Amino acid sequence: MKTSDFNFDLPAELLAEHPSEHRDEARLMVLDRKTETIEHKLFKDVVDYFDEGDLFIFNNTKVFPARLYGNKEKTGAKIEVFLLRELDKETRVWDVLVDPARKIRIGNKLFFTEDESLVAEVIDNTTSRGRTLRFLFDGSYEEFRAKLKELGETPLPKYIKRDVEPEDAERYQTIYAKVEGAVAAPTAGLHFSRHLMKRLEIKGIDFAEVTLHVGLGTFNPIEVEDLSKHKMESEEIFIDEKNAQIINNAVDAHRRVCAVGTTTMRTLETSVSSNKKISAFHGWTNKFIYPPHDFGVANCMITNFHTPKSTLIMMIAAFAGRDFIMHAYEEAVKEKYKFYSYGDAMLIL
Repeated sequence: MKTSDFNFDLPAELLAEHPSEHRDEARLMVLDRKTETIEHKLFKDVVDYFDEGDLFIFNNTKVFPARLYGNKEKTGAKIEVFLLRELDKETRVWDVLVDPARKIRIGNKLFFTEDESLVAEVIDNTTSRGRTLRFLFDGSYEEFRAKLKELGETPLPKYIKRDVEPEDAERYQTIYAKVEGAVAAPTAGLHFSRHLMKRLEIKGIDFAEVTLHVGLGTFNPIEVEDLSKHKMESEEIFIDEKNAQIINNAVDAHRRVCAVGTTTMRTLETSVSSNKKISAFHGWTNKFIYPPHDFGVANCMITNFHTPKSTLIMMIAAFAGRDFIMHAYEEAVKEKYKFYSYGDAMLIL
């Protein structure tokens, strides 16, 4: 399989700038892999495709406000700092992306507040835009994290050209988000409302949770034509004993097991054993799933509509078949479904 096998024309106006008015009223395209048929629904209709004892698996990661703006010492130039991951809690050292990067060199200082209460020093270059920063803050670790939260902005993807709005803090977060650590939302889960979760519960559908802290690597463009040469960036994952057991019980009972989102699917596929069992796990995954791939746990999935040549469309093509997915995407463009983080959803059965 080549990267170009996953290209298609995506009109710019189909990239969703805002979420649907109500979470569960986004549109839903339903794909049946056996019959290769397509239905058009609303997301809240998802409940009709599941029965008592079926299982939804959610990624409970929580997005933190990862985008900060600082000023460079002396020149005062405005610099965007995107927090990627904390490297050392004690010394407050972080991996970040900076923009514009050409202005930021080792030794430079960035000031984030008028009173200079939060300052960062550049201590390393990691990539063309990547830097390692040491934050200087006179206070406890809890106060430092509170300050980052206070100054940080919801990290909407760059394709959204508008300014961040107050509602984004709530809407770019799943309602079941618990474990802080993601710099991008697991977007398939954004469509679940409290009302819909209650309806699923009343129907007797079970829930399990895993954690994958979404990094920006998920969205990195593939720059090679040969897929076997692409390397994914690592992301941290957790599955505890209790949730592993819930998942294994549903698989053993031959229930419908639905992975909500590509991040949930990557977590499951990283931790599944050769006998199709999930074990408790805490570690890192750089698993890149593309056709052909034999999935070990989930037999259906919910996902958003992804951009051309992305690792995400490759994963769902591995799950549903490349030709069927490319046909469905043609249909989605024709029917003007909304794409990407705030876009519409797809259920693959």
